[in-house]
Amino acid sequence: MPTVSYQGEEIECEKGDVLRDVLAEAGLSVYNGKMKQLNCRGSGSCGSCAVQVDGEVSEPGKKEKARLWFPPHHPSHDVRLACQTKVEGDVEVTKGRGLFGQHI
Repeated sequence: MPTVSYQGEEIECEKGDVLRDVLAEAGLSVYNGKMKQLNCRGSGSCGSCAVQVDGEVSEPGKKEKARLWFPPHHPSHDVRLACQTKVEGDVEVTKGRGLFGQHI
């Protein structure tokens, strides 16, 4: 079973689980500030669940790639949307500063 490391916690999950869901089920949030209430609930449209991921995860899909082209994100920022990222193996997750977590 893959292990997700985030904010000092280690969570085991099934291969293919969505990263946002894994963290939420463990009581951990991928949102900063008001985005805890004002997010898109996992549809991939707001971009507020952006995190840096080191490890084995799915490739970005069309929806995620498109959203990461819009401010405050940019593909060069090296972030992924937790709601669109599937865990494929052990991963370490870091949330950046800023309302959308864009400052890693």
